[in-house]
Amino acid sequence: MGMIDIKKPQDVSTAATVTLGLIGGWLTARETGIRPLGGVVLAAAGVWAGRSWWAKTNPATTAGLAALYTGAFGLSHPLAKKMGSWPAVLTVTAASAGAAYALSDAK
Repeated sequence: MGMIDIKKPQDVSTAATVTLGLIGGWLTARETGIRPLGGVVLAAAGVWAGRSWWAKTNPATTAGLAALYTGAFGLSHPLAKKMGSWPAVLTVTAASAGAAYALSDAK
């Protein structure tokens, strides 16, 4: 039985992880009809990204990116009423992933 190699936090693309969490969580909830299951995907990706933000940046940046990620999820709901589900999820995902890339991954 071999050990599981977990990627080092510094090597994780948090922009991709944020994208997976927001779009994957939304699709999981939508396609299964089980909203908490989408929340599990969202939370798991957030924890995984947060681990890397903590290792790559500083506490203030980590807190800011975590707040943006969580806020994006919350903002997607009222935004969906104005522009539709897909455009809302893609908009908040682009903002969150862009910030994750600029403030963490590109360094």
